[in-house]
Amino acid sequence: MPRGLRISNRAIEAMDIAAPPPLVADLRDRAFLLDIDGTLLDLAPSPRQVWVPIGLRRTLSRLADLTGGAVALVSGRSLNEIDLIFSPLQLAAIGVHGAEMRTSGDGEVQPRTPPLGKALKRRLATVAELGPGILVEDKGYSLALHYRLAPDKGPEVVAAVRKICADAAGEAVEILPGKLAVDIKPAATTKGKAVYDLMQCPPFIGRRPIFIGDDTTDLTVFGVIPKFGGQSYSVGGIDAAVDGHFDTPESVRAWLAQVAAEGLGEAQ
Repeated sequence: MPRGLRISNRAIEAMDIAAPPPLVADLRDRAFLLDIDGTLLDLAPSPRQVWVPIGLRRTLSRLADLTGGAVALVSGRSLNEIDLIFSPLQLAAIGVHGAEMRTSGDGEVQPRTPPLGKALKRRLATVAELGPGILVEDKGYSLALHYRLAPDKGPEVVAAVRKICADAAGEAVEILPGKLAVDIKPAATTKGKAVYDLMQCPPFIGRRPIFIGDDTTDLTVFGVIPKFGGQSYSVGGIDAAVDGHFDTPESVRAWLAQVAAEGLGEAQ
């Protein structure tokens, strides 16, 4: 078993799985779907402070070669921000919790839902007045409030967001509590729906996906992956019915590097 990967007792009991699949054997019918913050990258005090460790871009590029381009980043971040973080590498991606999608690295960005209304964004931004350390992130399609710098304000932030959204007449929204953050987005789509649609598109169609995620915002994807004969892995102890578990993003990066180094695929 690759170092850093273990199977949770809950997953074994719920799904009768004894061991992870031999991921390094042959990647020609595989696809990799990877969350970013808390999964590939270590969490930082603010979204702007994340850092891509040396070697990760090379690992992802190699996996894309081995799978014929079937590697996608699945994130709450916008595609524009994803591309800036991983530049010059550009991959297929799902952004803003499914609000936008690109099926290949050089493909066009496909909007999947209208953006959050400007008036609602302005009202939500006032939640930052609860105290210092609450950061507002406008993602276009959604708006996020981060309180990693003020963790004691979490309950107040969530309560204020729920009250504002309850009063948002005529605008169907979904509130996504995450790790020291809350994201507000249109209710029309989810990461899971976007992943389902991505798996109908080349080069992902007909492949068995491997998804790795770390947060409650990834739960809809965990539910979709079995429909395609794939496997899901969690990071950091999220309570979900998955096939295996990584302790940290560092262990995820090490495992992916091993798969990229030893796997057989289209680049062979």
